[in-house]
Amino acid sequence: MKLGVVGLPNVGKSTLFNALTQAGAQSANYPFCTIEPNYGIVSVPDARMDYLAQIYHPQKFTPAQIEFVDIAGLVKGASKGEGLGNKFLSHIREVDAIIEVVRCFEDDNITHVDGSIDPLRDVTTINYELIFADMETVQKRLDKALKFQKTGDKKFKVEAEACQLILDELEKGNFARNIELSEEQEEIMHSMFLLTDKPIIYVGNIAEDQVGKNDLPVLQPLLTYAAEHGSEVVTISAKIEEDLAGMDEEEKQLFIEELGIGESGLSKLIKKSYSLLGLISYLTAGEKEVRAWTITKGTKAPQAAGKIHSDFERGFIKAEIVAFDTLKNDCNGDMQLAKEKGLVRQEGKEYVIADGDVVLFRFNV
Repeated sequence: MKLGVVGLPNVGKSTLFNALTQAGAQSANYPFCTIEPNYGIVSVPDARMDYLAQIYHPQKFTPAQIEFVDIAGLVKGASKGEGLGNKFLSHIREVDAIIEVVRCFEDDNITHVDGSIDPLRDVTTINYELIFADMETVQKRLDKALKFQKTGDKKFKVEAEACQLILDELEKGNFARNIELSEEQEEIMHSMFLLTDKPIIYVGNIAEDQVGKNDLPVLQPLLTYAAEHGSEVVTISAKIEEDLAGMDEEEKQLFIEELGIGESGLSKLIKKSYSLLGLISYLTAGEKEVRAWTITKGTKAPQAAGKIHSDFERGFIKAEIVAFDTLKNDCNGDMQLAKEKGLVRQEGKEYVIADGDVVLFRFNV
């Protein structure tokens, strides 16, 4: 999974990226400090994996991973090339979902590109640039379809109609992902890799003294806007995340408890990202390796097995499965005991893998 971290200049985007990935992206108090995108791989925090590692003491520990991409800040007019707009737009096409960092804190020492704190104005600026860029993409595709429609090929007529419908909705300010389309029209839309077809999570970057407060007035308009557009909002203090990044696990947990926030901003963001993209993880465990495998919710056992190796899917026989909670609570993590108790299920080709399933695939090629 690849997540693009975007926002206006000086909203704390690169600070947050540094904290999440500890990758050392440049961060400074002036616009367009980030020119080329920065990339960082983050292991997904998962207490289930930690527990299995304690039980099996594996030679290899492989958690699920997310790639964060810190993309250059943009300003109004980015879709027309203002600031570093065109570069921004080309890099964002690569990601699975967009993380829009929005400044919600006051600080006279940090310049805001628009002169004041207004999260709703900021996300509106960004999103309209995405829409304008998509309009240009769709218009080019429409012009091409209309040109080839003259050949009499029906597929270009269907494509032209789909493009016109999408263009009309974008002009109304609607995101591509929220446009009602037929299955055939959706395929055409997805083939254009539109920016507004990607899920969005808004990250409200709050001050340290705002942490734990759920009713911040500055956030309310953004919460309403996100709900109306099928998106999520996560509040994170980039400064606190930066502090957490420099601590060992024990210190980190103590600090989180003192703050009363329950979990780190990274954990919150990852959970929202998985939910928004419809992803889950199943687990494999043994002395050789404890590993998490990320799949789309609704994936059947053979296709899940294919994530490990194509031979597993091709020669799939069955899956031996026990839910993690059952393995932990009823068997102290002992798979053999789970089998003796009859808690390990034998599942076939139609079984849909559930989040947290601990799985052993049987196959023959």
